[in-house]
Amino acid sequence: MPDTLLPPSVGIKHPDRLFIDGQWVKPSTDAMIDVVSPNTEETIIRIAEAREADIDRAVAAARKAFDEGPWPHLSHAERADKMRAIAEQLRARNDEFAYVWTEQMGALSSFTKTAGIDSAKTFEYYAGLAATFPWEEERQPGFGGGVSMVVREPVGVVAAICPWNGPLGTMVRKVAPALLAGCTVVMKPSPETPLDAYILAECMEAAGLPPGVVNLVTTHRDVADYLVNRPGIDKVAFTGSTIAGRRIAAVCADRMARVTLELGGKSAAIILDDIDIADVVSTLTPGMCRLNGQVCASLTRVVVSKKRHDEFVDAFASSMQGIRVGNSRSEDTQLGPLAMKRQLDRVEGYIAKGKEQGARLATGGGRPKDLNRGYFVEPTLFANVDNSMTIAQEEIFGPVVSVIPYNDVTDAIRIANDSIYGLNGAVFTNDVEAAYDVARGVRTGTFAQNAFKIDFAVPFGGFKQSGIGREGGQEGLLPYLELKTVHLPRVPRNLRG
Repeated sequence: MPDTLLPPSVGIKHPDRLFIDGQWVKPSTDAMIDVVSPNTEETIIRIAEAREADIDRAVAAARKAFDEGPWPHLSHAERADKMRAIAEQLRARNDEFAYVWTEQMGALSSFTKTAGIDSAKTFEYYAGLAATFPWEEERQPGFGGGVSMVVREPVGVVAAICPWNGPLGTMVRKVAPALLAGCTVVMKPSPETPLDAYILAECMEAAGLPPGVVNLVTTHRDVADYLVNRPGIDKVAFTGSTIAGRRIAAVCADRMARVTLELGGKSAAIILDDIDIADVVSTLTPGMCRLNGQVCASLTRVVVSKKRHDEFVDAFASSMQGIRVGNSRSEDTQLGPLAMKRQLDRVEGYIAKGKEQGARLATGGGRPKDLNRGYFVEPTLFANVDNSMTIAQEEIFGPVVSVIPYNDVTDAIRIANDSIYGLNGAVFTNDVEAAYDVARGVRTGTFAQNAFKIDFAVPFGGFKQSGIGREGGQEGLLPYLELKTVHLPRVPRNLRG
């Protein structure tokens, strides 16, 4: 087969190389990673596989760029100028980002159209904070005279490790605030979806970042664990599974490295009795299809009163049965494939477990009969689910929803909180006061009324085992900064901007 099935319009220049110290370099071995289309099960391209020696090289480059290079010593305004240049490159290559997101993990082409533009806006947002963020603050000391200056400095070298479902967005939400802070970065994308990071690295190169400020290594989990263990890494920013997050947290704790974790979820949508069921279904159906059900914040548990349970299940099942499943490049497709074979196996395993444990399969549960290639599964709804069942407690990461009956609102909140996770949630009601009361009762990082909503203009992250720290908004910058208090007899004349 040819070296790549990507069209000429997607101009990845060096798929057989890694981006280290400002250069596209040959890896230490000839090992390669196959990138497979979930629509066709074909290998679309092969990319370089980094090993331990390559990790050492990338970390050393980032370490040197931070310890000896100009980047941390530039003004915030100067770094912001470079970030705006990166944003221009991202906008120029928007169509390529959109294409590879669909090709690698099956995201609908109707959803990926603005991938590069949205990421450019993230860089521009953080660049805009250069002039407004309180980098230095004067405080009055509690004892003695003089002043205390509280200053914020870069945390150091960051390992940015990202998942396969939203490969560009999750990477940019780490790299952009890290760069503004003055950090240097080693990017480690998922081996299933590395192409976004290749294009992003090319954008960094074109924008003229100093050597070593951003580096790219593509590899599997064993070598990623080696990266997390490197003493030259000051902070790990990770988005992915809770299992992997626990491992990273343990490794970082051992050497007191800083860590931000955006992990899994099992988010609940609570339906109060005053809301029209048709309105709820019209919101939950497209939300369930987002990234083909592979979103950590998806509302995968629907908590509805016992007296409305059957009515809701019938309406939601009917809506699901009308979802068009197919190739993610087709304009009329509403639900594409799962990202990979192991994810299909995982989802099918959970569906089998739901049946075994006594949940009622209301619709779906199998493979679409007309799709014999690709990693497709029908949208699936379980009814009469007990919250103790595996399908209600564990993150499935596919288009599978559990409906759980409740006795009263207090019971609904109890069910929503009966989870190791606390990432997202929603309440469906016409009463905004009731919505706010429910939101304050549910232990979760994000909550919405009558919506499945994720907004990275404001803080996003989780309670409990859904993570540590926040991404998005001004708060997304804080994990990349260290606080330093400087006691002085007076305020210096020339504070650094």
